[in-house]
Amino acid sequence: MLVDDEVAVLLTLKAVLEISGFDVDTAASAKDAKLKLKKNQYAMVITDMRMENDAAGAEVIQAARSAEYHPALALLTAFPVAEEDWQELDTDKVEVLMKPMQTKILLQQIDSLLDKHEARLAAVLKSLKEGRAAGKLPAKTAKAAKAPAKKAALKKVAPKKGLRKSSVAR
Repeated sequence: MLVDDEVAVLLTLKAVLEISGFDVDTAASAKDAKLKLKKNQYAMVITDMRMENDAAGAEVIQAARSAEYHPALALLTAFPVAEEDWQELDTDKVEVLMKPMQTKILLQQIDSLLDKHEARLAAVLKSLKEGRAAGKLPAKTAKAAKAPAKKAALKKVAPKKGLRKSSVAR
C-alpha cells in the first residue's frame, strides 16, 4: 500500500510501481490507510511522513506494525527525519526513502527492503520452530507465529492487494 496526501505524488508513484510489476493499493490519508490496514493484507506499506499532521506517517507505521501479517515498512519523506522521530519509529525495521528520488533507486530500495523483510520473517519463524522443538515454546505460540510467514509467502505467489510484485512482473 502506498500512502500520500499529495495526489500527484501518489498517482505518479503508483504508475511507476505498477509498470515495474507491483500491485499497488493507495490511500490519500493516514485515516484511510489505517482503515485499509484493518481490512486488507499488504506485503509492504510505504507512507509519507507528513500528511494531515506531522505525526500521520508515524501513525500509519504504528498501525501497520500492529497488523498480524507484519508488512515491510518504508517512510517516504521530503524532510529530514528528526532524531526523536527515528527513536519512535525503530529504524531497524523502517526504511526511509527521500523525495524526490530517481525511479531506478526507488525500485532497488523497495526490492531490497522486501528481501530483508522476508529474511527477517524467515529468521523469526526458524527461531520459533527451534524453540518449539526444544520444548521452550508452547505449541499455540509457535503456531501463531507461523501464520504471518505463511501468508507472506503466499502473497508472493498469489497477490491480492497492496504493494507487492505481480506474478507477471519482469
